[in-house]
Amino acid sequence: MPSPKKKMENKGFFASMSSSLSMFSNAMHRSVNGFIGYENLEVVNPEGGKDDAEEEAQRGRWKQEERDSYWKMMQKYIGSDVTSMVTLPVIIFEPMTMLQKMAELMEYSNLLDQADECEDPYMRLVYAASWAISVYYAFQRTWKPFNPILGETYEMVNHNGITFLSEQVSHHPPMSAGHCENEHFTYDVTSKVKTKFLGNSLDIYPVGRTRVTLKRSGVVLDLVPPSSKVHNLIFGRTWVDSPGEMILTNLTTGDKVVLYFQPCGWFGAGRYEVDGYVYDANEEPKILMTGKWNESMSCQPCDVEGEPQPGTELKEVWHLADVPKNDKYQYTYFAHKINSFDTSPKMLLASDSRLRPDRFALEMGDLSKSGAEKSSLEERQRAEKRNREAKGDKFTPRWFDLNEDVATTPWGDIEIYQYNGKYTEHREAIDSSDIDELEDVKTKEFNPWQYNDLSST
Repeated sequence: MPSPKKKMENKGFFASMSSSLSMFSNAMHRSVNGFIGYENLEVVNPEGGKDDAEEEAQRGRWKQEERDSYWKMMQKYIGSDVTSMVTLPVIIFEPMTMLQKMAELMEYSNLLDQADECEDPYMRLVYAASWAISVYYAFQRTWKPFNPILGETYEMVNHNGITFLSEQVSHHPPMSAGHCENEHFTYDVTSKVKTKFLGNSLDIYPVGRTRVTLKRSGVVLDLVPPSSKVHNLIFGRTWVDSPGEMILTNLTTGDKVVLYFQPCGWFGAGRYEVDGYVYDANEEPKILMTGKWNESMSCQPCDVEGEPQPGTELKEVWHLADVPKNDKYQYTYFAHKINSFDTSPKMLLASDSRLRPDRFALEMGDLSKSGAEKSSLEERQRAEKRNREAKGDKFTPRWFDLNEDVATTPWGDIEIYQYNGKYTEHREAIDSSDIDELEDVKTKEFNPWQYNDLSST
């Protein structure tokens, strides 16, 4: 079957030019390393150019003494998975947890609504794939979200009729589970992240299983995203790239979407670009898709060779919504809604990420208090673990059950946590009662450790 990747590889002159620029790029990287005095530490400027190379090498969030100290500490971890083994300063964090970041995939959940309503099985995949791509604008943020405390949760309502819930179900390895639904679809995910620290960059491998069920047709979709790379963690201007393939498979029919995320080349060539096809079960292309993951996605019917059908035009299916200008954390309006109590349900769980004192302190701009609160929470988590092990108890998530399924991904296997339905019962009981939340929810004490006592929530 035709591959957009192959088409890029066969562009002759442009491929040769790209190779020449790549060699020039490598020479520039070595030159930049010389400027900062760290050999073999790659510093990449995605926009290219050499006039500002020294300046770019010196930029970043760190003061020089902080960079030197952190680099000395991190050298021993090169080549390792640093997902949960390194304590990081809050200066590189954003006021959001990984559980909240999972919810960002729901900003354009209306695309899944369209997929559910669509009669054409191939256009159905176009809408669903565009939904999967839409979150990458948020993923380009270079701030690190907080790691959730074991038993921590995040709830979201008041957006496109959905109810979203995520929970930290494991601490070692860090694993999260999520469930979301409205009248059109259900979404279930079990996620953990593997990393490989490479000095001034970090490879991120999204080990997990994502399933979307469209309610009208009963179609089940499976998503495998590409890996990502964070460049210039310590030296230079930090940026993110996600080169590789995204595969969305209709498990009911065998149809699928294969989209290729172009790697960023010198002078930013290819950055953000996504191209691919919707294939039928016989692996014949039906619809081509093209666009940029930070702007829009379009589609067009194609022939068996992958060429646009005569008399057809590109149709835009997704476009990035307006975003705030000069936002400190590069948040969208939806990201701000995620942190807002306007999207929280009545009787918010005490384990909700919004209530984390370290996250809230960072949101208020108090880095010193955020760092102290973060250390306190981490120590309480260690103490809770010691207490639990002394009693011979085993942590059990509230809203997700570990089942017997094991999913295979390109980066390793993962055990699956399935939504158990108890949260729906919990919310229905609250909504049907005359109980109201009288206290100011912002003053509610964060407490993820009462995870077996539903009455306390």
